[in-house]
Amino acid sequence: MNGSLATSRVVSADGTAIADFRSGDGPPLILVHGTTADHTTFRVVAPRFAGRNTIHAIDRRGRGASGDGPVYAIEREYEDVAAVIDAVAAAAGGPADVVGHSFGGAVALGAATLTANLRRLVVYEGAPAVPGLSAVPTALVARLDGLLASGDHARLLRTFLREVVQMDDRKLAAFEASPFYRERLEAAPTVLRELTAGGPGADPARVAALAAAVRIPVLQLLGGDSPAFFGDATRRLDAALPDGRIVVLAGQRHAAHHDGADDFVDAVESFLDGRG
Repeated sequence: MNGSLATSRVVSADGTAIADFRSGDGPPLILVHGTTADHTTFRVVAPRFAGRNTIHAIDRRGRGASGDGPVYAIEREYEDVAAVIDAVAAAAGGPADVVGHSFGGAVALGAATLTANLRRLVVYEGAPAVPGLSAVPTALVARLDGLLASGDHARLLRTFLREVVQMDDRKLAAFEASPFYRERLEAAPTVLRELTAGGPGADPARVAALAAAVRIPVLQLLGGDSPAFFGDATRRLDAALPDGRIVVLAGQRHAAHHDGADDFVDAVESFLDGRG
């Protein structure tokens, strides 16, 4: 999985084109990335899934090969992913599965309320709407806003990764030295809008209402060593889902799709097969 041209684009409800990078062969599996990322964040696990699935790894709006709209709202992202699900299902002749990481998981949950073409959903630390929304202090949001206004995208991205994702110095240095860093830097302006997108996360009643409308089986993956707010949000959402379950990936944090790929893939495939 690399930065090659998207194999197709799906037009969302507001006319925004969403890029779809396709690989593999088999039942359709859509991969939805989180904040700061694009489809290449699944470069470790996508080839493993592609041995048994047709993979559709998308670039969410505002980054990579996808377009963007003039006014941002999390509901537009729900519509984006629902449009991809419907297009993929129509081409495949049957429903699709979705794996969403972090904010991508939150978006996929919203999309699940807009389509009948989703079979099973995996959410990795994406509950209830914006990861750690209740744990992001107003002062931090103000600092990020100031960095965005000043155009200091590198500090904005570094601050988010340190203070919200809680990436340690070693992993942050490796990330900034990686060939993907330049693309992540280009997407840095989307960080603040996703942290402040709202969605159901700010209101427990809205979390419950959204969850009640998700009638398909949902697996939530949680890193065993992740910050406490991810666990709190995951358990709150699970309590509200009609058909939910949680699997804890021992020793992992917010990036098990990179650092614990074997456990990540095993958990996802077991659930998609109806074994978990």
